[in-house]
Amino acid sequence: MTSPDPFRVIFVCTGNICRSPMAEVVFRDLAERQGLGSRIVSRSAGTGDWHLGERADHRTIDSLSRRGYDGSQHRAKQFTLASFADNDLIVALDRTHERVLREWAMDEDQEGKVTLLLAFDPDASTHDVPDPYYAGTDMFDSVLGMIETATRGLFRQLEPALRLPRTPRI
Repeated sequence: MTSPDPFRVIFVCTGNICRSPMAEVVFRDLAERQGLGSRIVSRSAGTGDWHLGERADHRTIDSLSRRGYDGSQHRAKQFTLASFADNDLIVALDRTHERVLREWAMDEDQEGKVTLLLAFDPDASTHDVPDPYYAGTDMFDSVLGMIETATRGLFRQLEPALRLPRTPRI
């Protein structure tokens, strides 16, 4: 990755108030702590429009806060067809989101950008990050732990390319 442009990652769940905001915040924090914050843009969106403009669920914000992250600035957005062009990697939080995103893709290049978050955790016992929305605090904390592990795996794969020296565009 020799472009001066940052690598753009978007995490996608259903309503963009629980899982995907967690992944967005955790991934951004990881990049910043590794000195690569300027080389990555971390975003999130939902497949649905139910929560547009809303803050993350208070349990999401609380869970993030307990682990030292700040999710207070999040506002829910919806994934659109333009999101394919606006991002280099599209990370689905479960297989339902992955299927929807692949169906929305207009060509193989767009479809090829879609992957599952838990594919980056070799020890994951499932492909899906469970939706904690109808559960309690413990489930939000458990989901955050899964997301932390998988985002570290994703970051490890991207990091070598992110650390390559930048070359100016001609």
